[in-house]
Amino acid sequence: MLGALGHLKEIGTKVSVKRALVDGDYVALHSVYEFFGSKIIIDIFRFENGLIVEHWDNMQEMVERTPSNHTMIDGPVTIKDIDKTDANKELVKSYVENILLGKNPGQLVTYFDRDNYIQHSPHIADGLSGLHAALQALKKKNIEFEYTHVHQVIGQGDFVLTVSEGLFDNQHTAFYDMFRVENGKIAEHWDVIEAMLPAEKRKNSNSRF
Repeated sequence: MLGALGHLKEIGTKVSVKRALVDGDYVALHSVYEFFGSKIIIDIFRFENGLIVEHWDNMQEMVERTPSNHTMIDGPVTIKDIDKTDANKELVKSYVENILLGKNPGQLVTYFDRDNYIQHSPHIADGLSGLHAALQALKKKNIEFEYTHVHQVIGQGDFVLTVSEGLFDNQHTAFYDMFRVENGKIAEHWDVIEAMLPAEKRKNSNSRF
């Protein structure tokens, strides 16, 4: 890790942290990194006795504007509703399991306030209508898109981050999804999606999850 940090410093990397969630021993950071272009990165750190002992991350090239004229990183940053943390984590976990993992897709509309859904994913427009259109476009192009397992749910107040694995365009993929919950409904979504390197090309033998 020290070697990686030294390399980032050598190439003049700049980091701007936009959101930070603290959940027990875990801290998640939602940031823009500037090195060889702009990249959106979500870092997760696990602490023991005040020291970092474990780290995960996901990285994606930044797209300047989404179909609904947002960016991949803008939107609210102030954490609210701390007293609703557990309920919001349960809501988002249920959404990922029932909808993204496909256990009960008929419940989709129950997680949203009609079509009021702000979307920061780089190729999807706002609303459930935008999500539906994007999924239909993938289907027409025969691009496989599947969540297979949710590994982590980290939340603080109205923000919840899920870490999942699955397949995208025939590649083993890590999905980091950040949601903002408002009045018991999912109101906003950001994501960072990254194809996973095969085991033989990784620098360590640890799981991505």
